Amino acid sequence: MVLNYIWIGFFVIGFVVALFRFAGYFFRDFLLQAMNLVFDQADRDIFQTIIQNIFQSAKTSVEISIYLIGVMTLWLGVMKIGERGGAVEGMSKLVGPFFNRLFPRLPKNHPVMGSMLMNFCANMLGLDNAATAACGAQNPTDVFIPLLIATYCATIVGMIYVSIVQKIRFFQPVILAYILGITALIAGLIFYLQSLPPEKVSVFSSITGNMLLFLVIIVFLYMGIRKKVNLYETFIEGAKEGFTVAVKIIPYLVAMLVAIGVFRASGAMDFLLLGLGRFFALFGFDTEFVKALPVALMKPLSGGGARGLMVETMKTYGADSFPGFLSCIFQGSTETTFYVIAVYFGSVNIRKTRYAVPGGLIADLAGVLAAIFVAYLFYKG
Repeated sequence: MVLNYIWIGFFVIGFVVALFRFAGYFFRDFLLQAMNLVFDQADRDIFQTIIQNIFQSAKTSVEISIYLIGVMTLWLGVMKIGERGGAVEGMSKLVGPFFNRLFPRLPKNHPVMGSMLMNFCANMLGLDNAATAACGAQNPTDVFIPLLIATYCATIVGMIYVSIVQKIRFFQPVILAYILGITALIAGLIFYLQSLPPEKVSVFSSITGNMLLFLVIIVFLYMGIRKKVNLYETFIEGAKEGFTVAVKIIPYLVAMLVAIGVFRASGAMDFLLLGLGRFFALFGFDTEFVKALPVALMKPLSGGGARGLMVETMKTYGADSFPGFLSCIFQGSTETTFYVIAVYFGSVNIRKTRYAVPGGLIADLAGVLAAIFVAYLFYKG
């Protein structure tokens, strides 16, 4: 329901702003003298611009979706091999002691551990950011390492919050050993990156990201061979699921990109970003990150909406621009909090979500702040 209002709002606000600009053109002399507002031919032709943008956005949506078919087909095929090869089982054993203490009421070796791990893996791998390549990024894997760092920060903050409200003993030796070990690796990585020149940070991210992603494929293939899995047929089975998912995305992507296109073409997005930029400038911040901020604001409400804003940001500023880079990290390191809570709590008829909403939003905020930090670290040095 919230997404419905947001979608309508894009059109209504876009129309109101466009109408104001159109009317302002015919009263431009009076408005210039009275309020120092400048209107030109672009304001007169605003509705023509919006209509052209609507059709262009619909075309862009389909072009991106076609590319996503290949990427999603590939990755879901690989993930299916990993699942059949025992990757979930192996990871469950690896983090079992940690999960058993973090979720004391959960039986040991419960299947839900595998589901949680696969969710973590999908988030960490940034599979939702395949659109970076579709938008023409020179090195689509540049976002991989920043995504790992930002997602880890959001996850840790979320776990700490839950541990506090659930009164889980967070300072158990096993839990601390896992968290401090991973944190040390992340901190070491950041320390190393800060010692590199800005141009080498991007090179390091690209090389490492490509290597790790290919290593995932090789490990999954090895595990499948060891389990005597028919790799080809298993890949095809997972790939079919990827094709179905990618095709289903098309209507949602068209709907959101068209609405966002209206919002941007009318000038409403410029007013929003200008207001946010001036607000953060009051505190002396560099405001370049504001151009990607709509993605972070949308993500807790709708993954599809945030994806549309991410694509729109890359289309407007460039896939290899700082806003484009940051929008991808926002998309991959935060969660659709309200959607997830509505779906999962609703599916088991739970109405009182207790602290789930604030917990999710706190984790999202941590992901956003971490995303901004690593984006400046990786992109601007």
